[in-house]
Amino acid sequence: MPPSLISNGWLLGLCLSRTFMTSVFMTYTASLAVVRVEWNMSATAAGSISTGFQFGYAISLSIFSWLADRIGAKRVFLLSSSLAAVAALAFAMFARTYVSALTLYTLIALSQGGTYTTAIMLLSDRYPHVQRGAAVGWLIASSSLGYALSLVISGIMLPRGGYPLAFFVTGCGPTVGLALAWLVLRSTPNVVHPRPQGIRFGGEVLRNRNAIRLILGYTFHSWELLGMWAWTPAAVAASVATAGSVPLRAAELSAYLSATFHGMGLVASSSMGRLSDRLGRREVLLALAAVSTACSFGFGWLVGGPLAILVVVGALYAFSALGDSPVLSTALTEAVRPAYLGSALALRSLLGFAAGAVAPLVFGMILDATNPPGFAPKTWGWAFAALGVGGLIATLCASRLKRRPSAPAS
Repeated sequence: MPPSLISNGWLLGLCLSRTFMTSVFMTYTASLAVVRVEWNMSATAAGSISTGFQFGYAISLSIFSWLADRIGAKRVFLLSSSLAAVAALAFAMFARTYVSALTLYTLIALSQGGTYTTAIMLLSDRYPHVQRGAAVGWLIASSSLGYALSLVISGIMLPRGGYPLAFFVTGCGPTVGLALAWLVLRSTPNVVHPRPQGIRFGGEVLRNRNAIRLILGYTFHSWELLGMWAWTPAAVAASVATAGSVPLRAAELSAYLSATFHGMGLVASSSMGRLSDRLGRREVLLALAAVSTACSFGFGWLVGGPLAILVVVGALYAFSALGDSPVLSTALTEAVRPAYLGSALALRSLLGFAAGAVAPLVFGMILDATNPPGFAPKTWGWAFAALGVGGLIATLCASRLKRRPSAPAS
């Protein structure tokens, strides 16, 4: 982390808080190969739990982001962190069937939204444009670290206590994140930006072409990324199982391998935001979107083939699919006034995570339609190609951005 971004450990502490908050996000995904059998779920039903989570997250992000414009990002961040700690423990203790998991996993999502976009707002208030891409990059990298931690811990716990132990250990993470949030933000001012007279949301955001392109780009980026995240561990597990591993062992190995993909996402987030500070947001977005689209169209056809090739392509896939997240977020902070940033993020979150919520369900439906009934799909290419359609649209949106948009007035 560049020394210029460190102020008494503030950024590091905020990032670590976010890491522990997201340490519960991938536990269900890591356990998917096991719970599908134990809960007797079809691929469509399994995907619907991820869909419920993403819809809940979309609603949560929208409400908390809108609220942050009105009562301040710090206050909303701490409120959301408190609710998230309770919801994660409830999921860990009581998610034992399809219905209970769907309900409680969605509850986690409904509580967590105020720990993401509000953190972006806190960074926007604290860091100038020349450092903001790097700062937001570290924030999103910390989320990737949490996802990887979730997968690694789940992989360790699954063979020792099954999915209940994996759920419990990762479910304690948000409580740690809450403690860190209170410690880090105790002396941070709660800022509420006044809105300029004569300027409304419609004029500031809806008729702002660059902002709309960024919001649409984020929407289709989310379709591709969240669909990929939901199903990649199961795809890797299927590839491992092809080599003769039993389902539990395949799920364990898949969790470890998928964690390396999130590790690549961590590298991408921490580097691509900073690179966009130097080269420009549009240029970096365009390159990353093009690469991730190509990976979406190719990755699924590698399942069942040589595992080494699948892992290499998967690492590139993870790097490119997540690398544009900090760039999209930073660019939006520069495209709209601070007083409307929460509302713009609310609209973006609603559209983006709604698309991300539908993607795992559509993926599962395509998987069911292109494979014979059973719990071991062999054909994954068409389902991943559906994610690539979103990548194509995100690439088009990136190509239409201004090369170096000027920062909005305060």
